[in-house]
Order: sequence, then C-alpha cells, then structure tokens
Amino acid sequence: MFKNTFQSGFLSILYSIGSKPLQIWDKKVRNGHIKRITDNDIQSLVLEIEGTNVSTTYITCPADPKKTLGIKLPFLVMIIKNLKKYFTFEVQVLDDKNVRRRFRASNYQSTTRVKPFICTMPMRLDDGWNQIQFNLSDFTRRAYGTNYIETLRVQVLPRVESQQGLDTLWLNTWTVW
Repeated sequence: MFKNTFQSGFLSILYSIGSKPLQIWDKKVRNGHIKRITDNDIQSLVLEIEGTNVSTTYITCPADPKKTLGIKLPFLVMIIKNLKKYFTFEVQVLDDKNVRRRFRASNYQSTTRVKPFICTMPMRLDDGWNQIQFNLSDFTRRAYGTNYIETLRVQVLPRVESQQGLDTLWLNTWTVW
C-alpha cells in the first residue's frame, strides 16, 4: 500500500477523529461491535472495539489480505485507553532474511516467548490513556538476530476470559514513524 510512497516523519494508519478512520482496515464483527464514541476523559472521538471472542471481532490493516502495508518506518505508536480488560495486537514484519515475523503484545501474558515466526510479549498499561511505542527494528534484531525491513500487517483484537463477557478496546491513534 505504502511501498512506493515517500516515507518520512510519520504515517498515520488509524486516526479516530478523521472522517473515515477505518478506510484502509478490514473489520470483522460478530457478537460485538466496532464504533466511534466520545471519550469523557479527553472529550474526543475514539474507536471502540468490543467482542466476545478474538476470532469474531477485530480490525486488520490493510483490508485486502493480498496486499501489505510496505511501511519502512521502524516505530509503531499507539494510543490506547486501559479499560482493565484484556486485549492484544499483532504486527507482522519482513526481515532481511525475507522471513515474515509476527510480534504479538498483550496485557494478559506474563512472559515473552520467541518462536521461529512469532514473538509474544507482555505489555503493562497504566490507568487511563497510554501511549505505546514499539521499536520494530530493535525487536526484530533482539528476537531473531535479523534486520527489520518493513511492516506488512497490523491486527487489533479484544480478548475475553469467557464466552459470556464482552471485552472492549478504545483506540485513539495508530502512527508509524
């Protein structure tokens, strides 16, 4: 999507107050919802993702599964509100060995695990709104001993402990720089 685009500074792939915040995202919703609401703390529009199961409600970018983002910028910044519920997000990158690797961060995991194609890691959130910064170049080098080339895909999912409950995620911005 952005492979042939000049990339400098930062590139926003989700901006909740924009006119079409999910324009380049695929939305999967079953037994939940994805909608914009106004957050009382910041008095601004945010994206709410709520679902009963990670496989039934999530957003993925780019929307077309045959395309990739092609973003060369190595830092991923996300602003998310801690609602004291479980969630996870996943970033797929390409390294200099031409291998697709996934990094999955979640607030319900306690240890980091590195497998050949996926690295799962815990993430701690403070109360309220959090700015999360991921240095994808550093993660790729430390986990796999290879060099980051580009970001291919991003996926955001709420996660629940039981089928009876709903989990909610509030997003404000996703920026790569």
